[in-house]
Amino acid sequence: MANAAGAPADGNLTVGGHEFRSRLMVGTGKYADNATMVDAIGASGAEVVTVAVRRIDLDRTKDEGILYHLDPNKFFLLANTAGCYSAEDAIRYARLAREAGFNEFIKLEVIGDEETLLPDVEGLLEASRTLVADGFKVMAYTNDDLITALRLEDAGCSAVMPLASPIGSGLGLINPYNIRIIKRRLSVPVIVDAGVGTASDACITMEQGVDGILMNTALAAAEDPIAMGHAMKRAVEAGRLAFLAGRMPQREIAVPSSPTTGMLS
Repeated sequence: MANAAGAPADGNLTVGGHEFRSRLMVGTGKYADNATMVDAIGASGAEVVTVAVRRIDLDRTKDEGILYHLDPNKFFLLANTAGCYSAEDAIRYARLAREAGFNEFIKLEVIGDEETLLPDVEGLLEASRTLVADGFKVMAYTNDDLITALRLEDAGCSAVMPLASPIGSGLGLINPYNIRIIKRRLSVPVIVDAGVGTASDACITMEQGVDGILMNTALAAAEDPIAMGHAMKRAVEAGRLAFLAGRMPQREIAVPSSPTTGMLS
């Protein structure tokens, strides 16, 4: 079905009962300065902005702090347990975020390896179950493994966030098949998190049918973060529309694009 403009019809992204117009979510780390961060986020059109509880000052009154520059009436601030290497730490920082005035949503990270920053599956599942029982709406960062994704859904997570490739790598989507099968099997939203490096990565990722993308380094480490924010906004929209439109079949032989009947001899 198409809308009035002829584009495929699409609704808003709904996570944990909350609706978002944009399917692009962004982080706040690694920017050269706060002004660049705000302008790049604005260019991206993102509504959801993640904030690493362990790495920032939670005092919103200090103008040198990140939170001073992010209007909670304009952005949906999503607390993030980035930098936590155990379920215990992740649970503690999630609760700290809620006490500091954040909402009930939490982007849950439990890292298992310092070099690759890959998730600790056992710790992630433990923290997910505890935080869901505490009333949190958990959005869990995980590897691109179907079984883990299914267990996170069973644990009550509001969204599952498999990686495209390791955090900060910029390698793009390494295994499209894994992402597609996770999306096909899960009922909760699937939001790809980590590894997207440029606009083509974002477009290809959205073409797999996922519900959204979360990125940080792709914007913050770009030569022009603001221009990249504009590019990512359009790439996510284009990838989503391409998925809804349905691509042509892939073939290993050429097929004429014009009819062969009625040709002049």
